[in-house]
Amino acid sequence: MKRVLLGMLTPSSNTALEPLTSAMVAQLPGVSAHFARFRVTEISLEAQALGQFDERTILEAARLLADARVDVIAWNGTSSGWLGFDADRALCERITAETGVPACTSVLAFNELMERTGRRRFGLVTPYLQDVQQRIIANYARHDFECVAERHLGERVNFAFSEFEPATIEAMVREVAQAAPQCITTFCTNLRAAQLVPALEAELGIPIYDTVSTAVWKALQVCGVDTRALQGWGRIFTESA
Repeated sequence: MKRVLLGMLTPSSNTALEPLTSAMVAQLPGVSAHFARFRVTEISLEAQALGQFDERTILEAARLLADARVDVIAWNGTSSGWLGFDADRALCERITAETGVPACTSVLAFNELMERTGRRRFGLVTPYLQDVQQRIIANYARHDFECVAERHLGERVNFAFSEFEPATIEAMVREVAQAAPQCITTFCTNLRAAQLVPALEAELGIPIYDTVSTAVWKALQVCGVDTRALQGWGRIFTESA
């Protein structure tokens, strides 16, 4: 059996992403996830926070993953939600140009899922500050995606995102569901939300695209792995296989 190595770029202060991603791919024989970090400690629109996503820093982490001969490099972050989707597209191009490894991102994968399924009205759940949230909503509006309901927690410290209790996340998802969006996204790769998706989808009847899951889904697709074997992580892995 050919081994498939998924290279995952992740913010340095993320503590939720690695265990969630590893639990997902553990169901797939021969598939493993490998992680490289770069420094991200807060999410805001201030200059020092935006500077954390300097392409040069991310590329250095990508080069380290390429040394492990991974089959794909995925940026597991949501920064292009407020920086603009072109930032992720350019990053993918640079990663591939410099390493020879195909690249993908959480946000571009989420956008692809909405395009594929014809869902343009979404609910947005994040831990972010109000101004970051509004920048995300405006960015999606420029691409003809309508955020019909949103909830956010007003937090800026990246480490703190993983400390929000599941009940808090579930309550936000239920609240945005009341606006009848075509899908909901838990939009932060340090929220402990991916494991909550199946029960919430069953309860609400609305597909939920968690941004940890979208990166895994797309990375597996790039590698030609059938995602339908992933059970217990939501409709994303079967509906869009």
